[in-house]
Amino acid sequence: MYLHGTSQINSKGHLEIGGVDTMDITKEYGTPVFVYDVELIRRRARGFKKAFETEGMQYQVAYASKAFSCIAMVQLADELGLSLDVVSGGEMLTAKRAGFPMERVHLHGNNKSLEEIQMALDLDVGCFVVDNFHELDMLKEQTEKTKKTPHVLIRTTPGIEAHTHEYISTGQEDSKFGFDLTSGQADEAIKRLKDHPYLQLKGIHCHIGSQIFDTNGFSMAIEKLFSQIIRWKEELDFEPEVLNAGGGFGIRYVEGDEPLLPEEYVTSLIHTVKEQSAMHGLKLPEIWIEPGRAMTGDAGTTLYKIGSQKNIPGVRRYAAVDGGMTDNIRPALYHAEYEGVLANRANDKAEDTFAIAGKCCESGDMLIWDLPLPEIAEDDVLAVFCTGAYGYAMANNYNRFSRPPVVFAENGSVQLVIKKESYEDLLKNDLPLRSAERV
Repeated sequence: MYLHGTSQINSKGHLEIGGVDTMDITKEYGTPVFVYDVELIRRRARGFKKAFETEGMQYQVAYASKAFSCIAMVQLADELGLSLDVVSGGEMLTAKRAGFPMERVHLHGNNKSLEEIQMALDLDVGCFVVDNFHELDMLKEQTEKTKKTPHVLIRTTPGIEAHTHEYISTGQEDSKFGFDLTSGQADEAIKRLKDHPYLQLKGIHCHIGSQIFDTNGFSMAIEKLFSQIIRWKEELDFEPEVLNAGGGFGIRYVEGDEPLLPEEYVTSLIHTVKEQSAMHGLKLPEIWIEPGRAMTGDAGTTLYKIGSQKNIPGVRRYAAVDGGMTDNIRPALYHAEYEGVLANRANDKAEDTFAIAGKCCESGDMLIWDLPLPEIAEDDVLAVFCTGAYGYAMANNYNRFSRPPVVFAENGSVQLVIKKESYEDLLKNDLPLRSAERV
């Protein structure tokens, strides 16, 4: 059993998170329930920031809030001295309601609406990561009307895509995100922005993938970008003040996943930027990064109650839980893998292998296909680890199930940060049918 962060097994044989017995959590909040280990999030933030400070770099660590966003999480990010990466009006409003400093908010998105651009300008969002010419034209028009002067980064596609153990350097211009380097789109964007009276072009952005376990892909992307920066300086008189290397730093979901520590990713990134800057006689840019999963992924655990079982002799044993693809769609969406344990009997020896099924009316609603567990009983509590990123964030109301509550656990206390949806919440936007028969 691999335990993350502050998680441990107490004298009762129960799983504890943040010094809180998970059985006490389920007693108070029911199941399913997301539990976040706040101290682990703090450790992650400190790790990313410390590497920059040790190297004496100007930097921003922007929490990619798409991984998990709520008012309390955004307030925690502020407390930790992070910036914030947002991609929608809803995420911007969450930041505003949380009291987050809007000058540290970076707005992303490949299809920002006019309303979102206007909202960001009204809220004085600190930086737009411009993704395409359509957005650029809207942003120019709106800043000329409002006289606002936001900072701008150009998102580029450097032609490198990273997977867990694979780096591809050809053909990755085929992406819905960003300005292509090879075709000259990035050059044209720089020309349109460089001398604009209101838009302050600060630098460039790239993002090469997710769940990355080493530094090779980041190094390749930075080297590719510097080959362009040399040319931009000569031909366009543009040298970026900011280089945003995006996110994608991996976490351990299951045995065999071997991510680096946050400081290892960052130190390698800094060294590559320093080497390239010195080699080409360029000024050292400020470095920004955008960890999301790496900040909250393994800090989250979902607790479920076990219900029905089905044994197909010689084939498989199923155990169903009271959640599933409505609170964690990742296994159904792209075969994500997880580990788990009986939170109420964590010391009991595994005796068989179970397939953990969700309760949605879908054959594909399976959380874990082969999980070693003791003999289980109805009302046992299953803890599924590493659900802190893209779990609640992608939760849905399929089959009209309500989304579960979220709690933060730290120093022996627990705090409710998102209430459980009620059935009335599910119906509040419904309107009755208007027909001749009902009039």
